[in-house]
Amino acid sequence: MVNERLMEVLSMLPQATLETVFMTFASAILASLLGFPLGTYLFVTSPAGLVPRRITYNIVSRIVNLLRSLPFIILMILLIPFTRLIIKTSIGPTAVIIPLSLAAAPFVARVVESALEEVDKGVLTAARAMGSTNLQIIFKVLIPEALPALVSGLALTIINLIGYSAMAGALGGGGLGDLAIRYGYYRFRIDVTIAAVIIILILVEAVQMTGTIISRRLMAKR
Repeated sequence: MVNERLMEVLSMLPQATLETVFMTFASAILASLLGFPLGTYLFVTSPAGLVPRRITYNIVSRIVNLLRSLPFIILMILLIPFTRLIIKTSIGPTAVIIPLSLAAAPFVARVVESALEEVDKGVLTAARAMGSTNLQIIFKVLIPEALPALVSGLALTIINLIGYSAMAGALGGGGLGDLAIRYGYYRFRIDVTIAAVIIILILVEAVQMTGTIISRRLMAKR
């Protein structure tokens, strides 16, 4: 009996894990595409940026803060009509990518802004003295210098997305969160819940270790 229950749990884990990985990395890519330009713009227009625009910076910064403070579950509910318009459904791993991406984009923006702010100002001064344009400074100086911090920030973003994807299971998002709630909580199967949590912890640790290793190698090459 015990072996049958164990095999049942193990048979459900692979599909749920693949759904979580798919949701997490697809939304991480989309969030980066949205958040990277936004974070770069925030840095460039900040008071200490390349082209200070105090009013514009304050407006965009407050919008980013507002989006970051919005609970993911509420954001997911608010985006149901939009998700249905784009994906034709509001449930399942594919549909969850939209709210996951929009929830993570402001976080990515702040990570990018913070990473660019850490670049040594002397490097920027030297680049300006050599006649570099703002675009050249951004792509040839700022981003390469900030790459280790950007990689670490991306790893943190992916870890947050793993947590968000688990919460999405409460609204039929699929993945390990859905498995833990639908088969574990609702059916009083604590073994299913524990198994899902263990896989989530393994994914988080794997992402953190990978991000740390890549970041350290990039630092060593500088």
